[in-house]
Amino acid sequence: MVAVQQEQTGRNRILNAGRDLFAAHGFHQTSMAELAAAAQVSVGQIYRLFKGKEDVIDAIVANDTREREVLIRGLQQRLQAGEIDGERAFELLLLEVTDNPHEALSFDILAESFRNPRVGNSIGEMCIQARDSIGEISRVINPNLSGETLKGAQEVILACLFGLGHRSMSKPALSAERTAKQAAHMLVAALRAMA
Repeated sequence: MVAVQQEQTGRNRILNAGRDLFAAHGFHQTSMAELAAAAQVSVGQIYRLFKGKEDVIDAIVANDTREREVLIRGLQQRLQAGEIDGERAFELLLLEVTDNPHEALSFDILAESFRNPRVGNSIGEMCIQARDSIGEISRVINPNLSGETLKGAQEVILACLFGLGHRSMSKPALSAERTAKQAAHMLVAALRAMA
């Protein structure tokens, strides 16, 4: 039991250190020795837990996917329970991606997804789950959405999530909170106007 907890603690330290180092220096520019030092583990322990840096990236993506899915499912439950409306659900989701402290890492992971099929598959699976959830929230806002119209809405909203998650380079004029609020308002207005 203690060994499993220590392994999980080491794994978490490696993932957290990887997230910070990859965001600051880039995935390919970070050595395993730097990762080990930052995580306060040996290089050997990293290789006992992961096959290489690609596995660390894949684990970071998997963790992010799980966290995002928990967030989205929670928003859907709150929406279905009447605790929040569709606009607030989108606002909270947009705020989550807009207020991204690891934006540089997101760029690096997206680039790695083109080179590494496993990372690409993880990103693709995350997008499939996100589309489904976006569709469910969208249908609460406009129950008439279906077929290609719904799929088009899902694609546009997913593109907004990706874009707003990488907005710092554009020197935004609004805070993350105001951006999320305005974007959610526009999305809901567009969804309601769709046939």
